[in-house]
Amino acid sequence: MSEEPHGPENGGPRQWGPRPATPAATGKGAARRRRRTGWRRLFPTWRMLLGTGALLVLLVGGALVAGYLLVDIPAANSAARAQSNVYLYADGSELARDGDINRENVALSQIPRRIQRAVLAAEDRDFHTESAVDPAAMLRAAWNTATGKGKQSGSTITQQYVKNYYLGQEQTLTRKAKEFFIAIKLDREESKDKILEGYLNTSYYGRNAYGIQAASQAYYGKNVDQLSTGQGAYLAALLNAPSAYDVTAHPENRARVLARWKYVLNGMVKEHWLSAADRDAMTFPDPLSTTTPAGLTGQRGYVVKAVTDYLTDHHLVDEDTLRSGGYRITTTLERHRQDALGHAVKAKLTGRLSDTRPVDAYVRAGGASIDPATGRVVALYGGTDYAKQYVNSATRRDYQVGSVFKPLVFASAVQNRSVTQSGARITPNTPYDGTNKRMTVQRGHATGFAPANEDNRSYGQITVTAAMDKSVNAVFAQMGIDVGPAKVKDTAVALGVPEDAPGLASAQGAISLGTATPSVLDMAQVYATLAHHGRLRPYTLVDKVTKDGRELTLPHRPETTAVGRSAADTTTSMLRNVVEGGTATAAQGAGRPAAGKTGTAEDDKAAWFAGYTPELATVVAVLGQNPKTAAQEPLYGAAGLPRVNGGGFPAQIWADYTAAALRGKPVRTFDLKLEPGAQSSASPNPSASGASPSPSGSAPAPGGTAPTGGPQRPNRPGGRPTAGPPPGGPGQGGGAGENGGGGGGGGDQGGSDEGSFGD
Repeated sequence: MSEEPHGPENGGPRQWGPRPATPAATGKGAARRRRRTGWRRLFPTWRMLLGTGALLVLLVGGALVAGYLLVDIPAANSAARAQSNVYLYADGSELARDGDINRENVALSQIPRRIQRAVLAAEDRDFHTESAVDPAAMLRAAWNTATGKGKQSGSTITQQYVKNYYLGQEQTLTRKAKEFFIAIKLDREESKDKILEGYLNTSYYGRNAYGIQAASQAYYGKNVDQLSTGQGAYLAALLNAPSAYDVTAHPENRARVLARWKYVLNGMVKEHWLSAADRDAMTFPDPLSTTTPAGLTGQRGYVVKAVTDYLTDHHLVDEDTLRSGGYRITTTLERHRQDALGHAVKAKLTGRLSDTRPVDAYVRAGGASIDPATGRVVALYGGTDYAKQYVNSATRRDYQVGSVFKPLVFASAVQNRSVTQSGARITPNTPYDGTNKRMTVQRGHATGFAPANEDNRSYGQITVTAAMDKSVNAVFAQMGIDVGPAKVKDTAVALGVPEDAPGLASAQGAISLGTATPSVLDMAQVYATLAHHGRLRPYTLVDKVTKDGRELTLPHRPETTAVGRSAADTTTSMLRNVVEGGTATAAQGAGRPAAGKTGTAEDDKAAWFAGYTPELATVVAVLGQNPKTAAQEPLYGAAGLPRVNGGGFPAQIWADYTAAALRGKPVRTFDLKLEPGAQSSASPNPSASGASPSPSGSAPAPGGTAPTGGPQRPNRPGGRPTAGPPPGGPGQGGGAGENGGGGGGGGDQGGSDEGSFGD
């Protein structure tokens, strides 16, 4: 076959034969392209390098895309969300903190710009302009760490915030990868300000302080908005090594701390956030010495428990939400009065107790003080130490109030215009039969209730005023029948005794002798109402509650009329006599006009004094409780005294506290408007008597009309009973008839030979 083409010139279509071999397809060149030999085989070709690079780019890019798509922004970790609740005195100074995490979040707007910039100068000067991650910084930090130049994170503030808030502190590649992707996503979804706020609130500064606000308090005892630039620079320096840079705990590191502090200030100058002159004028702001955290020991625990109960009981916040923390609670407690109450208890009671007397271990004390005009609780004493005596003696409702309830019976009589069994209006001058174990009567029939007087003493005919002075059970048991137990209860509730107070609903005739068990704080509310002329202003323990800058709405506390002014003021007038010459003469130690009533619970298991000046109502109780069994115990022999009664330690504590609480305040007198018939009039002197009980309810009303003119306190009848043992106990200062828990009925039916409700 010819290899020449057959074209048209040959009479046919053009055709091609096989192409002859060319020199390029033969010889050494062809062999070289087919196979590489020798040392050249050790190196990849440019095609291989290009392909491998392209593959790596695809793999890395794919991994980044996959990581971005697969890693979501998680919920915050529980430690990052946990905050302490901060409790403040009324003046804004810190009272206590609760919770395991010492953190108090603040809004970025509450952090001065100078403090923000100090942190940025220390940690991330390009924060506002850079991306969420800085690969170059990460590589540089890794190199410096590997070459021994110091361990560095290389993380931006965004990455550090992600670690603090969303992840954890573990040093693993998985955590670092998650941090990388979450930071990128977060930077796209949140503003820089929001990220910076979160970082400042989650970073650890040492001293168990999480967040810039907690650190401000821990190191300088002030809020973050009060920090100077130098102080802010020190807190910023702490972020690099929180514990090691605490110069009070590690003075050996002072040189390193100063170098880091200057580094922060120099950074601020470099970024034009601070002038060089201002930097040069600064001296290092040494922090406060390390202090014990304001936990819940001592009085703080009692206060925190009382305040949290108030918040939850008034539905301001539920218990679970409150436990999550972050609340800033300003209480009504005034620091100097709180301190004064604690000092009074120690000086007059607990300082006299001894470990050598077993009964002294039973002694507990509770106190509460209220401003009658505002209802603000200004002082609260719950016990010696919340860590040792867990139950709050100021708010517990399990001890009988005894004779401090008697003024409520009289106030109810005046309010309801009640009359004796013979039809005489009940006034301070109305005579009653004070015979010991006198059977009470109703409509001429015996009721079966015949309580004993204190120490089984009889008084014969005695006015209501004198009976209040000497806390004569027989008189007030009959008065309760005359008024009606239901009306007495209604008046007590109106004055401030909780309707659900244990023993209040079930008590009948014995209600007048204080068988109910409202708390010390409850009774402080009652006596504050009497001091406020019968106007009830519900008490409050809280002035303000905020969380994350938002203020909660506090409950409305409208003032209401519990009893008419004349009923309240006439009761006050009689209670002034109790202080001036009755069972509460120890209260005169306050050095101010005062009114009050002593009381002792059944079997001397509790002693009370409830008293007030025109501007302050305070109740103090000394309680007996077995520390091992929690059983209520008599206080015979406590502090080395035969008996503990309301005119002793409680009245002494009241006087010491009231004098201190009102020191420097002008002395105010009572402005009283008395009920007609309550003014001075002749009244029979009480006489001791061993006569048998009279079946009548009371003596006839005294004749004559009440004098007119300006209000006066009723006369205190002269004299004192001669029967029975001498009044008062050693060191008690109780005054006439004050011997503690004198006779009282053992219930609604029948009396008891043992004293139960004295004072």
